[in-house]
Parts: sequence; structure tokens; C-alpha cells
Amino acid sequence: MLYNLFSGIWEDWEIFRFAGTIKPYVMKKLAVVAMGGNALLRDNQVGTIDEQEQNTMDTIENLVFLIREGYDLVITHGNGPQVGNILMRNDAGESVYGIPQMPLDICVADSQGGIGYMIERMLRNALHKHGIHREVVTLVTMVRVDENDPAFDRPSKRVGRIYTREESDQIAAANKWVFKEDKKRAGGFRRVVSSPVPLEIINEKVVESLARQGTIVVASGGGGVPVYLDNEGRIRPSEAVIDKDLASALLGARIGADEFYILTDVPFVYINYNTPQQKEVEFLNYSDTQSYLDKGMFGEGDMAPKIKACLQFLKNGGEKSVITEAFKLEDRSFGTKITMEYDS
Repeated sequence: MLYNLFSGIWEDWEIFRFAGTIKPYVMKKLAVVAMGGNALLRDNQVGTIDEQEQNTMDTIENLVFLIREGYDLVITHGNGPQVGNILMRNDAGESVYGIPQMPLDICVADSQGGIGYMIERMLRNALHKHGIHREVVTLVTMVRVDENDPAFDRPSKRVGRIYTREESDQIAAANKWVFKEDKKRAGGFRRVVSSPVPLEIINEKVVESLARQGTIVVASGGGGVPVYLDNEGRIRPSEAVIDKDLASALLGARIGADEFYILTDVPFVYINYNTPQQKEVEFLNYSDTQSYLDKGMFGEGDMAPKIKACLQFLKNGGEKSVITEAFKLEDRSFGTKITMEYDS
């Protein structure tokens, strides 16, 4: 039997019989697609489930061409507005009904399940519409961080609702939380938490195995549930949030993905953003991108983290990173493509 004859090299080649001829199986390209918050909820929307489902479907329709082109696919997503709502439900439940607050890791896991379910259902419907037969699975994903990461000494990521100074002082004293003045509302204060660097995707081998078998995997939602290992090697929760794009880039590198897409609310990356010298760029190499980043040409709180994630992906073996608008992925005339070197 052919299987027995070639069993010794089965991990390197898959063997198929075509009209009596044996041909090597060419591994499909694997892409990680990071859906930003606007892919689920637009700034001018209230956030009803109908709005989020429609936005999700509109974004997923732009992924169908990758599936038709034969890509294996891993989808990650943000959770900023959703986990913020979960935290506010925590506040309301505690103040009105005396329900204990849930820690941040549980809230992130909660958002992974809800958003992942929504993405998976919309994706299955899109595949059915287009007559494509692919399996889809959503995984609750833990991401390991260093418990001694310097980020824990300087929390900066704003989460949850906006409070008055008096309210924030009371809550800070009761829960040992840290608050900072909100950037968008004068006199308002929001809780800030740490955002440590992701080091390992706990179930990355499962993600890779499923994706390489052709299953579309939804994973690492909201940057993943932050955890660390104690002195005995046990997994412990971490009261933090992880940058979604950095975690997605790490996942892509760890599973050997070829391409990394970040879907956001702008069609291109701009250098000298929001200045008279602003200019869109369609192609960048690693060196020029790093130089622009070092010169502060990308918004630190907006585009710079995405650029860092793209560079990290390339540095760790990825072929191409793309930043583009959520609803324009299929249109190759949009999007900034970043590679190690410019095409000759």
C-alpha cells in the first residue's frame, strides 16, 4: 500500500494518486486576520446586537476571497467596547443587586465567547451563502505574560465606564484600582490597567493543527486572556489586557503563518499623520517602516502599535503584513503592504 510505503516520510509530504501518478501536496498559505473594533462596532453606533452582527457580516464578506483562493485562515478580534460593557454590567450588578465583581480575566474570556460565537455564526452563514464547505471553530485563548513585566508598574490601558473624581476615589480605595482622567471627557476618570507584552499563546499548537487541516479558527480574541505561570508551573490569572494586534502577530509567527492582515478604519497607513505633510503609503519595507516608526510618524495611540505588530510578524518569519480598511480587504488597490524588502 502507498501509505505503508511512504509512512516514513509522511510528515514531510502528503501523497495523492492522480491518474496513476504520485504528486507532492503543496501546503496552503496560512493567513492571520485581525479584526479591529470597528469591524464589529462603528463609532457612531449604539452597539445593538443587530448593528454588530451586520458589521461582522460585512467584514466577513471581504474574507471570502481569501478562502476561495485556498488560504487556511485564523481570525482574531478586538473586544474594547464589548469588554467595557461587561465591566459596566459588573458595576451595575454590584451596586443594584450586590453581585460580586468578576475579575478582568473572566471578563475577557466572557467577551471571547460572545464575540467568537457571533463571528462563527456569521462566518458559517457566509460560507453557506457562497457554497463553500469549511469547518469553523472558536477557541477561548489564554496568552502567557511575564508577571514581572514593567507594564504592571505603569498601568495605562483605559477600561470600563467614566466616573466622577469622587466616585473614582471611592472605588480606588475599595478595590485598589488605578484611575486616570479620561481623554475625551473633562472631569471624568476611567480605570486603567496594565498591558503586558504577550509571550506565548497557550493553545497555539491546537490553533495551528486545526488551521492546517482546513478549519477556520477564531482565536486570541481581545488579545487573549492574560495569564502567567507561578513557581510551580501552574497557570494563574493576570489582571491586565493584552494588545490585540501584538498578540495576533505573535500567534501568526508561532504557527508559521505566511501573511498577517490588520483590519481597521483607514484604507492606508499614513506617514506624517495629521500634518500638512501627511502622505499615504501603499508599499513599505521593514527598514523604512522601522525608520518612520522611530521618527514618530505614526500615531502612538493608534497606528504605531499596529505597525509594531506588523514588524514583529515579519521579523519572526512572516512574508507580508497588510493594514487596510475592514470593508476593503478584497480590493487590492487599498491597503498598505509591508514586507522585509521591496519587490524588485
